[in-house]
Amino acid sequence: MNEPISPHNPPGSLATPADRQLLAACLTGDPAGWNAFVDRFSGLFAHVAERTAACRRMPLSHADRDDLVADVLLACVRNDAAVLRAYAGRASLPTYLTVVARRIVVRALVRRLESGDRTTAPVTLAASPAHRDDLARAVDRDQVESLLHRLDSDEAKLVRMHHLEGRSYGEISRLTGMPLGSIGPALSRAKAKMRA
Repeated sequence: MNEPISPHNPPGSLATPADRQLLAACLTGDPAGWNAFVDRFSGLFAHVAERTAACRRMPLSHADRDDLVADVLLACVRNDAAVLRAYAGRASLPTYLTVVARRIVVRALVRRLESGDRTTAPVTLAASPAHRDDLARAVDRDQVESLLHRLDSDEAKLVRMHHLEGRSYGEISRLTGMPLGSIGPALSRAKAKMRA
């Protein structure tokens, strides 16, 4: 039997029935649903925090990691669970939450770095403008990734190649077969869609 189409079950949704049930329980305020959500995803959020910090060579204590997991969980329920309500099923729920968690963790690490928090980042990193630029680029990358769902697959590929992979118009033309002169206008149209 087909399930009815809803905001969390659009046509072509990658959400599993268990994901939809878990989201529905969380969004109706069911404490058992929230506990199940925390049990299922807190390990994923901890892994995202550890990997994100490790990729930036920022040491992370167990307490720091737990604080970051708490930040992600709070973001999930803030503003009437806007993060959970925004899930549209274009990716699996764990994939969606990984992107959300990574963005939150990167922002938290940037804030700690800018505040001079020496418990999370060594002095050499805190003093390094280049490292702050790397973190800012990571935040930008996360924002671009989260907006790519507004584009069709060809546009998303083009934006990913140019803005995330840093490929030149010449490389993109060679790899995709697009005429060199059409890449700029196509990117402009894609950016306008992402801004909308």
